[in-house]
Amino acid sequence: MTDDDLIVHREAVQSAWVDYNGHLNVAYYSLIFDHATDVLLDALGVGASYAGETGFSTFVVEAHTRFLNELSDGAPVRVTTQLLGFDSKRLHYFHRMQHDEEGFLAATQELLSVHVDLNERRAAPFPAGALQTIVDIAASHEHFERPEKAGASIRPPAPNPDRK
Repeated sequence: MTDDDLIVHREAVQSAWVDYNGHLNVAYYSLIFDHATDVLLDALGVGASYAGETGFSTFVVEAHTRFLNELSDGAPVRVTTQLLGFDSKRLHYFHRMQHDEEGFLAATQELLSVHVDLNERRAAPFPAGALQTIVDIAASHEHFERPEKAGASIRPPAPNPDRK
């Protein structure tokens, strides 16, 4: 997959984000993904400035993160974001975090966000202009394959029959 048409965010792993195991701590994978979400929302026209100007924003209501490979201090990271679907009030998107030099996939995160009226703290439809931008970006992402693990759920291990 190339970055063409995908939303891209880049940053480096900070020393303070590395835990006692010598790799990026779980919380900071989430932080990097959150930064990538901000880039997506800005591209859609519903980011921080939109929230400040209109009193509407988006809230994440569901997330699924998969940790696939370790990232170490200083590692350059590239997150690509694919818009998988939307309706009048919701966005469904998928982040892929890769080491920006070595290319390996480090983590993925799938999210569902809802558009919210900040005064009422309730779901609200996107305005027409934002919805058109969402339609346009979604159309530019249609030629990408749906991520293999999109929609996957956590499966606990089978019970151990020898366990007493």
